[in-house]
Amino acid sequence: MLRWLARPAERCLGRGGCGCGSGAGGGGDGLLWHAELKPHASGEYSFAVAQANERLEDQGQVVTSQASTFVGVYDGHGGPEASRFLSSRLFPNLHKFASEQGGMSIDAIKKAFHATEEEFLHLVKGTWLKRPKIASVGSCCLVGAIANNKLYVANLGDSRAVLGHRGPNGRGVVAERLSNDHNVADEAVRKELIQQHPDDSQIVVYSRGVWRIKGIIQISRSFGDAYLKKPEFARDPVFQQYVCPVPLKRAVITAVPSIKVRQIGQQDLFVIFASDGLWEQLTDEAAVEIVFKNPRAGIARRLVRAAISEAARKREMRYADMQHIERGIKRHFHDDITVVVLYLDSHKQDAQTKFGGLDSFRFTNAPVDIFSPSGRTVEPTVL
Repeated sequence: MLRWLARPAERCLGRGGCGCGSGAGGGGDGLLWHAELKPHASGEYSFAVAQANERLEDQGQVVTSQASTFVGVYDGHGGPEASRFLSSRLFPNLHKFASEQGGMSIDAIKKAFHATEEEFLHLVKGTWLKRPKIASVGSCCLVGAIANNKLYVANLGDSRAVLGHRGPNGRGVVAERLSNDHNVADEAVRKELIQQHPDDSQIVVYSRGVWRIKGIIQISRSFGDAYLKKPEFARDPVFQQYVCPVPLKRAVITAVPSIKVRQIGQQDLFVIFASDGLWEQLTDEAAVEIVFKNPRAGIARRLVRAAISEAARKREMRYADMQHIERGIKRHFHDDITVVVLYLDSHKQDAQTKFGGLDSFRFTNAPVDIFSPSGRTVEPTVL
């Protein structure tokens, strides 16, 4: 979708975004890519992606240095452009603001989200008259950052971070959600929107089996989606004709992230960062149990397979049957799925550590698309 944007905006959208590891489809898994277990500042991490859409709309990345770790999970919708843009620009912006402030902080994260959003909206404004659909492209955005033994979690949308920590008396594992789902399936989110829009009785409606804002979108916070934030797009006759016929008087969603900070303790074992493709199939508790009870190597891939197996079970199919379904068609069974499992092994109590230069960080990005246009597996590299 939106192939017109791919070439002129490659530099902005990070077409070279790439990952590392054993390549896509390891073990004959079709549209599944994974990276081998790798080190980060506080332990090890595992990373996997499954493609369901014709063009992969999820993007993910892990950025590491000796002192800090950054995780980004970007679940695009309407096309891959917004998630690719996040993969290219969000961490450089965060690095810039954290460096200026002498280290990671809530303020640096807020500024990075805002700056990246403004950059993308500028891109939209420069192209939308020729390509109006760019104004409807958006993405959920889930970020995790570890610095100075603190874990920062920021999100827009319904991708989710779930912590696994030791249970009572050190036995078993307990799941603790670290992010807020900005989805109107949650009654509290619906009530918040209704309170914010007292003059609009149709701000949230039940449409096509789910609650939606203005009958269009389920998430109340996102990156991009310019037409839902800038009414001038939605009011334009060309946009209404080719993209969305619903005129809006004012913004109905925002790009203000929810942010939580947690001091990492000895009881904290790991964090699962994943797009909603995983959480549509697995509960927080089920995912945490899988990670706790299985070997580290390939654990993100194991979670992806568990989610796909559950999607298959709902259709009275087997996992093996799902492997033969082509991308695009597979979207009718499950969404794109991105999973990063971050193990928390080292609990450093160092003094405030300043960010090094960008060249001191190691980037691992999932492939822009798991399979190339020729149908051959993408062979990713590490930046």
